Amino acid sequence: MIAAGGIVMGGSVGGMQSIQSILQALPEDFALPIVVALHRPTDDEDLLTPLLQRGCALHVSEVVDKEPIEAGHVYVAPPDYHVLIEDNNLSLSVDERVNHARPSIDVLFESAALVYGRRAVAVILSGAGIDGARGAAAIHESGGTVLIESPATALRPDLPAAAVAATAVSVILPLPQLATALQELARPSVNGVTHAS
Repeated sequence: MIAAGGIVMGGSVGGMQSIQSILQALPEDFALPIVVALHRPTDDEDLLTPLLQRGCALHVSEVVDKEPIEAGHVYVAPPDYHVLIEDNNLSLSVDERVNHARPSIDVLFESAALVYGRRAVAVILSGAGIDGARGAAAIHESGGTVLIESPATALRPDLPAAAVAATAVSVILPLPQLATALQELARPSVNGVTHAS
């Protein structure tokens, strides 16, 4: 199995609860970076980061422009900024909204597809709309892995359903099984990867 390079997660309505559930199930020695794009109000104060940090063994912080990507760290897109992966760094952008969203899940996922290729892992969670479907397709086309929260159990099934339709091959799982799948994907890199590359 090819060691995963990094994980990108996206969600909208109900996605915060899904992300929280996944992060709380990951162990302290989880060896991959996770970058999260969650639709949020443009004037949202940074209440999301402490919520995600609660019960999570990994360090959670809001993205700072040009900061290096570290293994075992969770990076959260700030409100009203796109986040892109660029080699070993994260960058912020105020480019136009994509699918009415900034941060856009598509923008994050497409950058991950370019940088990580078949070592990219995308996770699509509960939400409304179609943002993330195109990005999930880009991850799939690059040979990466796409995990999708089951539309049958998601609080809002629109976004997961759109991703299912956009990817010829994806892994559709109920929420409790997503963290287990991520740990399986991270396992080959536990002894060798200390930074995304």
